Amino acid sequence: MRKALWAGLLAAGLGLAVAAAQAETIRIANHGQAGIDAMKATVAVIEKKYGVTVEVVEYPSPDKDYVTKLLTELGAGNGPDIFSVPSTSFVADMAAAGYLAPIGKELKAWEGYDHLYDVAKHLAVSPDGETYVLPSMLGIQQIYFRRDVLEKAGISTEQPKTWQELIDRAKEIKAKTGQYGLLFPAGISWGSGAFEEGFQHLLVGSKTPQLATADGKLDLSGEGIRDVFDVYKQLIDNDLMPIQPLLGPEPWVIPKYEMFPAGKVVATTCGSWCYIFDWGRESKNPIPNVEKVVGTWTIPGQNGGQFVLANLAAPWAVNAKAANVELAKKVLFEIGSLPTEVSYAAHIGNIPARKDAAADPEFQKLTELVPIHAAADKGVFLKQAAGFSAVSEGVGRATEALLRKQTDAAGAQKILIDYVKEVLGDDAVK
Repeated sequence: MRKALWAGLLAAGLGLAVAAAQAETIRIANHGQAGIDAMKATVAVIEKKYGVTVEVVEYPSPDKDYVTKLLTELGAGNGPDIFSVPSTSFVADMAAAGYLAPIGKELKAWEGYDHLYDVAKHLAVSPDGETYVLPSMLGIQQIYFRRDVLEKAGISTEQPKTWQELIDRAKEIKAKTGQYGLLFPAGISWGSGAFEEGFQHLLVGSKTPQLATADGKLDLSGEGIRDVFDVYKQLIDNDLMPIQPLLGPEPWVIPKYEMFPAGKVVATTCGSWCYIFDWGRESKNPIPNVEKVVGTWTIPGQNGGQFVLANLAAPWAVNAKAANVELAKKVLFEIGSLPTEVSYAAHIGNIPARKDAAADPEFQKLTELVPIHAAADKGVFLKQAAGFSAVSEGVGRATEALLRKQTDAAGAQKILIDYVKEVLGDDAVK
């Protein structure tokens, strides 16, 4: 009897120990092998420092598939403890749904806070004044062009000063080389990239440079929005950008990873990651001497001015329903450490949001990223509002109709407005 009792107590004790060990497992959702590789050293540090097991789970890589899986799990209450948000356009809506744990107080007390660029701090603040994401990396977006192709054809590589100059340059490229002159991500299949990597480039320099109004509504009826859609229409109607690849299931693969390296697309919107992940050392189809061969233009404004677009690059958040929210927050800030940010820069090409990265010897080796990092604090950005994810989807639908030549600029704007009203209600749109 006594042996049986001790055996029972021992078994119970082991069961409690196993349960405790399981409770101290932190599950992190990451999409893409490059991100997982970038975090390996950090995972080891976290496990040793906090005595936990870190499980990094690879989620689907395309943003649309990643978001679908993530939101399904969060809605069901079995989401990961920590996860990246593909873009800031999702943050306000995910926070409103109760999926994100607030981290504003902890962020300001964090040792890395004073090292962050001001633009990163501003981007991290949600419309309700709270902060839900760690602004560890920045996506600095510009127009990337094949300097070698332009010089060989006798075409100027000077910075275009207006939208019209940009379109005229694309027409000259088509006329003198026979290749596509300018690519803007568009269509439903591109997911949030149609808005994040395309539409907002032009929007910030338009007559409607912001969508969020002071009362939290979305201003989608501005003249600038129609003008942005008209730029797409001109590029499409004049055969200046490839159409068919954008209607496929992975629309970025052919134009970005095949046609641009081959010089068949001569200019495209992109971010700092393109120097590393798309065409550089981490690319499956690298462009030799990419730093010299590929140049950059800032985004010209409609009637002048130059705009360097800054976004938070897949910012990290804590699941509000994590088994141990406080522990998850501690792990979150380890992801914002300087070594981790530099590792992400090396593997993916996004820009560290920390200013002190400039003095880091490992970051200094990333010579193609150093000047972009130095200009990061000059970045412009869109102020966030609840419903931005609907705007992102609406832009995809509107540009899809333009790609298929089913509408004009005014019609595309109507598609955007109608979709956002359908999702959010008439009162959400000004």
